Amino acid sequence: MSAPLSAVDTSPGIEQTMLELGQRAKAAARRLALAPARQKDQALSAIAVAIRERADAILAANAEDLADARRDGAAASFIDRLSLTQARIEAMAAGVEIVRDLADPVGSIIAEWDRPNGLHIERVRVPLGVIGVIYESRPNVTADAAALCLKAGNAVILRGGSDSFRSTRAIHQAIAAGLDKAGLPAAAVSLVPTRDRMAVGLMLQGLGGGVDVIVPRGGKSLVARVQQEARVPVFAHLDGNCHVYVHGAANLAMAKDIVLNAKMRRTGVCGSAETLLVDESCAGTHLRPLVAALLDAGCAVRGDSLTRIVDPRVTPATEEDWSTEFLDAIIAVKVVSGLGDAIAHIERYGSHHTDAIVTTDQMAADRFMAEVDSAIVLHNASTQFADGGEFGFGAEIGIATGRMHARGPVGVEQLTSFKYRIRGTGQIRP
Repeated sequence: MSAPLSAVDTSPGIEQTMLELGQRAKAAARRLALAPARQKDQALSAIAVAIRERADAILAANAEDLADARRDGAAASFIDRLSLTQARIEAMAAGVEIVRDLADPVGSIIAEWDRPNGLHIERVRVPLGVIGVIYESRPNVTADAAALCLKAGNAVILRGGSDSFRSTRAIHQAIAAGLDKAGLPAAAVSLVPTRDRMAVGLMLQGLGGGVDVIVPRGGKSLVARVQQEARVPVFAHLDGNCHVYVHGAANLAMAKDIVLNAKMRRTGVCGSAETLLVDESCAGTHLRPLVAALLDAGCAVRGDSLTRIVDPRVTPATEEDWSTEFLDAIIAVKVVSGLGDAIAHIERYGSHHTDAIVTTDQMAADRFMAEVDSAIVLHNASTQFADGGEFGFGAEIGIATGRMHARGPVGVEQLTSFKYRIRGTGQIRP
């Protein structure tokens, strides 16, 4: 069983506690920046072993979190995001090992060139420093974020969701055991020891220089708070209002498979499709079977006037539905007048996360992928591939939807910056 919450859930002197946490993380970051790849990989191996060995304790802690969530009437989609199983714990450990096996980005030369005066210039990857990760409900982010930051030579301060407090703590204990075994400082992966929301505000203010970058991963309320209060750079992870556009030249069988997977594989993930757009040129053949397939799969459909005609089970869509991330078995469906109308709809209502087109027309696909301003655009594939693991990153901290250097799944390379190394032979500037 996990420790009683009373032992860690109060926050007298939380400001001082958080400042000290930042100072320790800063010191750990300096060590990690110089740690050899071998030592970081040893730590990741040990973390994966510890997660597997402590699976029963992690599941017991998660059971307590789930009991509280169910007692409080949490939605099924939220329960799914919060839930851990033996398979999910194994996937967590395997993800750490995949990150371990990636090339170490630290010190790699991105570009190099010689100047006419003989100077040799190199652009070299370096860690960002201390990364603050603020996330909600999804306890596996604890291991993903720790592994990615560690591989990239960064320290990380984790502030998990209040609802996953016990689960996150149990996973962190496994991470701490792995760090200790490899001789790396415990502060390399720090966990905020309280549910107090004041801790979030202190992280956003930078902990007196103890945090270099904030990565928020949560709903609109968290993102809004981050945008209002952050005093350090932010890798914005906005809501995932993702679209599937079925173009007039779409193969119906393919479209049906993609739409069902994009919406129903896991409704609570940020890559789940929330709006289906169907081109009017194929609505006569494609709209009814697509809507019926969704409804028959247990998905509620909220549609425009044309969509409501094809099936009496469809309820009217509101203006708000077009911009809503349902994170549930609900989808909004609209008939659009063509490719340009689909792109305009996504630009107006989307969140620049992930959007897909289904079509056999390559020119239409190319235009969609060029003009849709989202971090991830897909042609003839499900939006549920919006995942760092599916990109070969091993894991992800989140999907960055802003326009900083990190966009899309934030993996190891995105958690580095660069510096210039210049080698001379005594040159002076005239």
